[in-house]
Order: sequence, then C-alpha cells, then structure tokens
Amino acid sequence: MTTRPEISTEAVRAAHELRVVFGRLRRQLREVADRNGLTPSQVSVLSRLATSGPASASELAAAERVRPQSMAAILAPLTEQGLVDRTPDPTDGRRQLVSLTPAGQARVAGDRQAREEWLARALQERYTDAERHTLVEALALLDRLTGS
Repeated sequence: MTTRPEISTEAVRAAHELRVVFGRLRRQLREVADRNGLTPSQVSVLSRLATSGPASASELAAAERVRPQSMAAILAPLTEQGLVDRTPDPTDGRRQLVSLTPAGQARVAGDRQAREEWLARALQERYTDAERHTLVEALALLDRLTGS
C-alpha cells in the first residue's frame, strides 16, 4: 500500500480560498452577461456549441450531464428564439445536429464581450498597475493546475 504525503495546512487553505474566490467571480460574470431570460442551462449550451461546434442533442445531454428529455426542454426555447438550428447529420440521416445560428453566434459573442469589458473595467478601477501585474503572474501559476 502506498502512502500519500500529508497535505499541508497552507495548501488546504489556498485551495479553499481559491475555490471561494473563483466561485464568486464566476457568479459575478454570469450576472454581467445580459441573458434576456435565458436559463443558466441554455447559456451553457450556447457556449458549448460556440466552443465545440455542432452536436446532436444526445451528445449535448451527455456533455451537460442532463437527461435527453431535459436537453429537449433546454433546446426548444433556443430554437424558438432563433439561436440554434437543427440540420440532418451528414453521416447519419437519422440524427440531427444542433448548431448556432448567426443570431446565436452574435448572442454568445455579445455576452463574452460584456463579461470581458466588465472585468477589464473592474481591474482598471480597483487595482494598480503593479497589482494587475501580480494577478497576471498568479494566473500563469494557476494555469499549471489545468495542465496547460
């Protein structure tokens, strides 16, 4: 049996504080984007389609960790609002692929721009040049957590 090294109190504290701060930042960024009545699940699907490209409803359900029936309920209003479209899968005529429409692409781009503008403004107003430099250095360290 292999024993694991003990986790230091400082590492535990850093992990807790990092999780709390990133959670607050994530919530704040969600609030900044004008959703116009979209649910968090609908926003997530739009973002996934923008990042990963067209997918079947079952692939989206698996990626979002929801049941296929739930994904159908998520996609219906997005389709009604003209943000996503369904087309036959060229490799399997029985399936349909869901993709962003130009309106959906514009919506995702607008939401991203609003979040980045809010964040840039907040960094400009609340931090000095030296503090922003420190944040950039810390982000490089945090990027190692993701294996990038």
